Order: sequence, then C-alpha cells, then structure tokens
Amino acid sequence: MDVDRRFQRMKFLFRLLALALLPFIAACAGSPARDAADHRPAPLLLISIDGYRHDYIDRGLSPNLAALARDGVRARSMQPSFPSLTFPNHYTLVTGLRPDHHGIVHNTMDDPQLGHFDLGDRKAVSDGRWWDEATPLWITADRHGLKTATMFWPGTEADIQGMHPDHWRPYDGDVTADQRVDQVLAWLDLPGDRRPGFLTLYFDAVDHAGHEHGPDSPEVNQALRDTDEALGRLVAGLRRRGLLERMNIIVVSDHGMATVPMGHVITLDGLLPLDQVRLVTAGVLAGIDPKPGTDFAAIEARMEQPHAHMQCWDKSRVPTRLAYGHNPRVPQLLCLADAGWTISTDSYMRRHPQTGTRGEHGYDNADPRMGALFVAHGPAFERGVVHAAFPNVDVYPLMAHLLGLPAQPNDGDYDQVEDMLVPAAR
Repeated sequence: MDVDRRFQRMKFLFRLLALALLPFIAACAGSPARDAADHRPAPLLLISIDGYRHDYIDRGLSPNLAALARDGVRARSMQPSFPSLTFPNHYTLVTGLRPDHHGIVHNTMDDPQLGHFDLGDRKAVSDGRWWDEATPLWITADRHGLKTATMFWPGTEADIQGMHPDHWRPYDGDVTADQRVDQVLAWLDLPGDRRPGFLTLYFDAVDHAGHEHGPDSPEVNQALRDTDEALGRLVAGLRRRGLLERMNIIVVSDHGMATVPMGHVITLDGLLPLDQVRLVTAGVLAGIDPKPGTDFAAIEARMEQPHAHMQCWDKSRVPTRLAYGHNPRVPQLLCLADAGWTISTDSYMRRHPQTGTRGEHGYDNADPRMGALFVAHGPAFERGVVHAAFPNVDVYPLMAHLLGLPAQPNDGDYDQVEDMLVPAAR
C-alpha cells in the first residue's frame, strides 16, 4: 500500500473515531465537572461562616479564604432573603426558597398546630414537621444515591420527610472549629461506598463576636483570624488527600452585621397595649399577634403610622420586594427597625440592659450591611473572577447543577450564576 493510500485510510479511521466520540463530548460539555476516578460528580462542600459580612474579606484577616477567592470566584456581595436571620437563610441556601415559601420564617415563630419554635429549643429544632414545607438538597441527593454528610446546618437535626443526612451531628457549640474541620476530613476518608459527595460545614464564631461586640470590634477581627485558620486546616487536609483541585467548595454566609450603638432601642410599651397582644418576636423584626377579643384593627392602624426608626405593616401589606407575609407562621403585625436599632419592651430591657455597642442583623435585606459572603473554588469554577451581586436563592440551583441532581421547585435562577462556571461545567 503506497503512502498516499495509507494516509487516506488513516484519515478515514480518525473520522470514524471522532464520530463515535461526538455524543460523549457533547454530554460532557453540558454536564457538571466530574471526578475522573469514579465518574461521579465532583464532591461538593458547602461551608457557612455565620455572620461573615461580605466586606470582611477586605480586612486582610482571612488569607486562606482570600486565596480560594483569588483562585476561584468571589461575588461582590450576596443578598440574603428577608428576614436576614440565621435559620431562615440557611434553609434558603439549601432549598432555593425564600423563608415565606419554605416555612422557616424566623428564628422564633408560632405554628397553629405545632406550637412554638425557637432556635435554642432542641425539641422543636429536631421536629421535622417545622421543616417539611421544603426539600433540602441533602434529601434530594440521598434519593438519587449520593451520600451526604452535614457538620452542623439548620435543619439537619430534623427527620425531614422521613430522612436525615447519611452522616450528621447534632449542633454543639462546644465543638471547636478545628474539630469540625477534622470531622469533615474524616468523612472524606470513608470507603467509597460510604464517602459523601455532598457535605456541609458550619462556623459560628464570627457571628457570636459580631453580636456581642459589634462588627468593627477587635473581637470580630480575632474571630475572622481564628475561623480562617480553621479554613486553612481544611485546605491543607484536602491538599494532602489530593482533593483540593478535585472537589468544588462554596463558602457562604447567611447575612451581614450592623452596629447597634448604646441606647438605640425602640420600646413598644407606649405604642400599643401589650396586655392585648402576643409578642411572638422582638429584636430587629418584631412580630405581634392579637389575643382573643382584641380590637386589633385599631392597634394596627396606630402602629402603621410613621414611627422614628421603625416601620410597621399588617402582614398583607408588607412591601412586595421583601417577599414576606403570606406564610401562616408570619405574625399578623410586623415592625421592622431601621438598621442600627432594635425593638424591645421596658421589662425586657430591665432584665437585659445594654452595656455597650453590639451588632445585629435581620434588617431590610437590601441594606449593604446585611450583604453576605460568596466564594467558590474548584474544577467547575472559573479562576480569578469577581461576580456581580446576586440573591442567595440562586445558590441552590447552582449546587443542584454541580451535583447533577434535579432541582426541586425554587425561587432561584441558575442562569444568573451560570457564567461563574467553566464552559465544560455549564
């Protein structure tokens, strides 16, 4: 066979091979990044640093987080859902639903059938009936054969729709940041049939310091350093295992933090008859329900008049942009403090006098001080990208896509965050 004929034959064989590979190439181009070792989606680790305001990273106290951002994607800010509180927004992140839609409408709430819920009440927190208006991502993952592990995340202690994550631990504030990291690494060391493909990790020192001392305090700065050291421990552990470049990591927070100076308290005693109402919540967002036989319309008419440092609405008249007020667990009357103020009663203030500047969140989610953190790193993400601000409901469809899972009905928009992924992962 002469050289020309051999060349033509080789061209023909290469064409056949290319045609055979076209379906595979096309499938890969539209699929999330996958672990080359076992053809499953690359593992995804979702990390929350509670209370980490979006601009804290610019203080230069989080070098490990900043390194992930430089080598990945950072959002200028991520807007929390209203109210900008811990439990509602953590559940939004893993369901893609706003609090009014997923049912965890506040850290403290009442339900006509279930009674009272408070984030410090272990019995209520672990009762799945509070949580089952939505399907968190770990349940969808388990239903599709993907193992899950949660190192603290609101909702993971509850039996939701009959399921827990495959590996989980009840919240214990005494577990140190390093111990939390070590547990995640231990789960990643499990044999292949038990190793989780979706994991969560939760840090809370930054939030605690912000509440107790205010966001501009030395204590917050120290909490930033300490949490970043734990993150560095995680990064080093992943690198030793050869996982750092093989898994996707998303670091978020639930909300920011605003300074509350001494004396910035609105007391309700002179504004409405407290003996005729039930004060369901106070603080930044006060929730008020009527007691039987009360002329609540008259009370509402008075409270909806302009007030210094506070605005009140009947739940049916909450501004549309807040996407809040339709869920039965939302109290009938809502009063929202201006950023830097809180709402209380005289009796509570006597029992808990404010002794210095502190911090709060829960305010209007459009306030820049409530802006949350978003950093992403891994094989699916572009490198060195600063992304425009986006709402936190978009994180859920992004994660579902990365894991190759069908997203449940949600309020997010994957199209708004798709461009942070490399083309092959879109």
